[in-house]
Amino acid sequence: MAEITLGGTAVETSGSLPEIGKKAPDFTLTVSDLSTQKLSDFEGHKVVLNIFPSVDTGTCAQSVREFNKQAVAMENTKVLCISRDLPFAQARFCGAEGLDNVVMLSDFKTGDFGKTYGLEFTSGAFEGLHSRCVVVLDENGIVKYTEQVQEVADEPNYKASLYALLDE
Repeated sequence: MAEITLGGTAVETSGSLPEIGKKAPDFTLTVSDLSTQKLSDFEGHKVVLNIFPSVDTGTCAQSVREFNKQAVAMENTKVLCISRDLPFAQARFCGAEGLDNVVMLSDFKTGDFGKTYGLEFTSGAFEGLHSRCVVVLDENGIVKYTEQVQEVADEPNYKASLYALLDE
């Protein structure tokens, strides 16, 4: 369980992020057309999991914009933006913003992704939503980098996330 803050108030998550050097757990999430995609669908690509509470908040929206701008310039990389927002809200946001370089995925049906990845809020005003995290995977699905953002209102460390995409 991670202890982080939401507006300066202590909150907790359901567990810990996947361990660096280990294979990331597969998942099934919902796309805007209500079809599903799995992590395994992105095998062979480097993957950035940009995880956040809701695209309808300023910091969450900014993280989608920033990763859309920066990470897509990295070779063989897919950016998956994951929240519990309805897929329609995610699609509306990307359409209004003109963002087409990220894959929006929703965990609205079961919340299993948040539980499996240990990042679901278990206390506080956002209980049941995802905390702000970044998980970077190599082409084989091995975790290269994780960040549990300490204060939910803060943006993730984009530079460290993108640096983890570089081949060693």
